[in-house]
Amino acid sequence: MNNKNKSHTLEKIIEISAWIVTALLLIKFVPRSRIREAHSFFLFKQLVTWLFGLVVVEKNLIAYPYRLFFKKTLKSSFTFEFFVYPALCSLFNLYYPEKRSNMVKLLYYFFHTGIITVFESFAVKYTDLIKYKKWAWYWSFTTMWISYYISRIYHRWFFEDKSLTNKSS
Repeated sequence: MNNKNKSHTLEKIIEISAWIVTALLLIKFVPRSRIREAHSFFLFKQLVTWLFGLVVVEKNLIAYPYRLFFKKTLKSSFTFEFFVYPALCSLFNLYYPEKRSNMVKLLYYFFHTGIITVFESFAVKYTDLIKYKKWAWYWSFTTMWISYYISRIYHRWFFEDKSLTNKSS
């Protein structure tokens, strides 16, 4: 079957499954009392992935040959850049082991970025969802790690304990 006639069944299944699984993860693991917090992480990560995603696509480092949504208006993957990664970042921040050792925190980062990188590597190898042009898995791992770290900085800034700040003034 040549590329023009390819139905992209696998890609469609993966994208639709990603929406369903991610939505279920959010429903299951975002406590009602922390929905606003999760939402702020989600929006912050969308900002980061939007900016960085545009740069890597426009610089021809990564391509998304098959996209289920906004095929003619967006060169980036709407599903992954604007829904899956931000949702995973929300969960990352909600369950971040703040009071644990640095080793546990390091492993937490490694686990989250590693899982995403492994799935992305499979997508690169076996689907038309993403193609590395001048990119490699370790760049994805590094940039995701950095974006998670930036989201932690944002979390500390946005959700700092105001009562501590007022006492020192």
